[in-house]
Parts: sequence; structure tokens; C-alpha cells
Amino acid sequence: MTPLEALQTTLEAEHAAIYVYGALGAQTSQSTSGQLFHAITAAYTTHRGRRDQLALEITARHADPVASAPAYELPARLGTEEAVARTALGLERSCATTYAYLVANSQSVWRRWAIGALTESAVRELAFRGTPEMFPGADEYANR
Repeated sequence: MTPLEALQTTLEAEHAAIYVYGALGAQTSQSTSGQLFHAITAAYTTHRGRRDQLALEITARHADPVASAPAYELPARLGTEEAVARTALGLERSCATTYAYLVANSQSVWRRWAIGALTESAVRELAFRGTPEMFPGADEYANR
């Protein structure tokens, strides 16, 4: 796997995260579930920023950034705060795995970027009722 392919894979994950967080945001309310609403909004904003950084880097490497899919699969039932939090938690865990993959397949600046993104994703899991992991993004070491 080349570093460019790893960046493209990470960009694909960011496209999916933005789509899913957009749907989750539509299922929350600032007035009835303020903490969850703010956590979803912050995650959405963060993933949009990461998507933009990745697209710029891929373009700087004279490649075309992978496009977003027209749609992504969503869970069938998102009508409760618990379902939204559970979906967001799973999404962040998936992103953490992707960032760990980028750590393993990049160097220098982008390895540091991926480590930062992995750390932030692990912390964000806590907002969605996750538990701290010793090695976030590495399921084989998870103690879930």
C-alpha cells in the first residue's frame, strides 16, 4: 500500500463519516438532547475539515481525490438518543481503525496527522458512551 492509497482510503472514510453524521444530526435536537447534539455537530465539523485537508494533500500529489459515494448505508432505526449515540460510537471506532491504517502506511507529517486524528477519535468515542481503549483503532488489542 502506498502512502497515496492510504490517504485515499482515509478520504473515503471521511466522506462516509460526513454523510452519516449529517443524518445523525437530523435525528438530534439542541433543546431535547443538547449534549449529544453538540457532540454530533462537533464531529461533523471535524470530519469535514479532515476531508478538506486530505483532498488538498491528494491534489498536491497530482492525483484526483476519490469522490464521495452518492449515498451510504444507515441503520434502520435512528429514532432514539441511544440509537444515535450507538451509531456515532461505531462510526468513530471505524474512523479510528482507518486512522491507525494511515499511521501504518504513511510517514512524517501525515503520520503525525493520523496519530492526532486517531487520538481525537478515541476521545470523541467517550462523548458517545464509549470506553477508553489502550490501543484505539486496533481491534485485536481492544478489551471490549
